[in-house]
Amino acid sequence: MKRQVSLWLLSACTVALLLCILVPRAAAQNDGVIRGQIMDVVGKPWVGIGIQLVTEQGAKQETKTDQNGDYVFHNLKSGVYSVFVVLPAPNKPYESKVQVQGGDKEVKVDVNFKDVVAKQGSAAAEQVKKQEEEKNKFEGMKTHFTAGTALLEEERKAKEEATKAPADQRDAAKAKVVDLSNQAAAEFTQAQKAAGEKDSNQHIIWAKLAEAYDLAGRNDDAINAYQQAIAAKPDVPGYYNNLGNVEARAGKIDDARAAYTKSAELDPPNAATAWRNFGISLYNAGRLKEAVEPLKKASELDPKNPQVWYLLAAALVGTMETKKNGEKLEFIIQPGTVEAYQKAVELDPNGGPNSYGAQARLGLEALQQISPGIDTKVKVSKKKQ
Repeated sequence: MKRQVSLWLLSACTVALLLCILVPRAAAQNDGVIRGQIMDVVGKPWVGIGIQLVTEQGAKQETKTDQNGDYVFHNLKSGVYSVFVVLPAPNKPYESKVQVQGGDKEVKVDVNFKDVVAKQGSAAAEQVKKQEEEKNKFEGMKTHFTAGTALLEEERKAKEEATKAPADQRDAAKAKVVDLSNQAAAEFTQAQKAAGEKDSNQHIIWAKLAEAYDLAGRNDDAINAYQQAIAAKPDVPGYYNNLGNVEARAGKIDDARAAYTKSAELDPPNAATAWRNFGISLYNAGRLKEAVEPLKKASELDPKNPQVWYLLAAALVGTMETKKNGEKLEFIIQPGTVEAYQKAVELDPNGGPNSYGAQARLGLEALQQISPGIDTKVKVSKKKQ
């Protein structure tokens, strides 16, 4: 019996040994690694380039190269993977396919685009060169645009200071505004050249250039720049609004009307602002009768704005007619004038002496004073005997 047990143990050990030899231990399922280095077209580490890893089932992982152009993906299952280098548009991602095995084995996927370009031939090299030139152009444009924007902000502050400067310092303050305008304009002009005519950012540069001219009172230059911005990007309502502001200030009222109307059409939610600006421009130009219509539109679209109601009333006052009734000159107050003043007071009841509500009260008092009319008869005093 003892001999039979020993033979049985020996047989069991032999089978176990054979199993160990013939059936290897299963490797860990999530310990594969893919790492590599990406070099650019001149053979230097490509920093910050996107790397995408895609399994056969479509699952994705993403990372970016470090300052040495290196990247790594850990904890990968065994299988076939596609490693994509996400190149700048309009290039398609560069793909490498690799097999990953478990057991802590690393797979190296290095890509040197200097070698890739050389293999692809002169056409590809020219394309990459062009892309590098475009990249350099963009960086140049960005540098000048940033400098111009900073100068524009300085110009805006200088313009505010110039309006508050004492009379003996006003000329120097205005000269500073013009100088900053010239500097900003020069930077934006350089940005345009660096960007190229077909660059999608041209309309933004033109608009900033127009602002630089506008602040310095260079109306013709500002109008031309805004027109160029509109030509490059005709669906921006703000460009039409700003163009209308400058054209109105320059006395080109009909052109301004067309610009404001277009702004209102493109941006219905903010149409009140366009009509209000148009009314203000006409009001400031002394064209009070023409200012009534856009200010009425603005009041309909933005009925809680005291400025609109005050300006509407003031414009209506400016269009009052008179008639002679005997020796008395009577004033024909336009319909809606009193109501517009009252609305301004209602919306701005507690403002200071220069508020629209306060000015509207003065307007109402003035209307009460003239409502009886003015006696035009000249009274001649009798000479004493």
